[in-house]
Amino acid sequence: MDIEVEIRSFISEEKYDELINFFNKEGEFINEDYQETYYFDSKEDLRIQRNNFFSKIWLKKGKIHDEHREEIEIKFNKEDFEKLEEIFILAGLNVQIKWFRKRHTFKWQGIHAMVDYTKGYGYILELEKMSNEQEKSETLDLLKKKLEILGITLTPKEEFDKKFENYKTNWKELIKFQ
Repeated sequence: MDIEVEIRSFISEEKYDELINFFNKEGEFINEDYQETYYFDSKEDLRIQRNNFFSKIWLKKGKIHDEHREEIEIKFNKEDFEKLEEIFILAGLNVQIKWFRKRHTFKWQGIHAMVDYTKGYGYILELEKMSNEQEKSETLDLLKKKLEILGITLTPKEEFDKKFENYKTNWKELIKFQ
């Protein structure tokens, strides 16, 4: 089970609050987290993150916003974040984007539901389930059905790509005003 299958949709601030209340009642609260993630200008989707619990390096194969991608992850002590950044910079990589996200994670009907607010980017619902190569299509169908149950329309990948490119270009300005 090394394929992360996920779908996501932009939501309003009102829907964000509504979903947190819904999942607190109907699901199992896993945690609330604050995440600081740096994307590097590498050939692959290489990132480091510091959150409330640990730091990590992770690489996602494929393209950003793909519905399923292989993921490789190594965890470190939370205090090692600056060292991780320094290693990548000394290796010739530069920070391309910084994300600042508040995430609420729930387990709901056998999947993970993440209700996020990312500074300068917006409110998002993400549904995720780990799968294997053989079952990734069925897992994706399951996630789409769960999104329908919630009454949320799947945001097209193209809209996420467009918003991501805007954030990538303007993130330093976008985070100043929030």
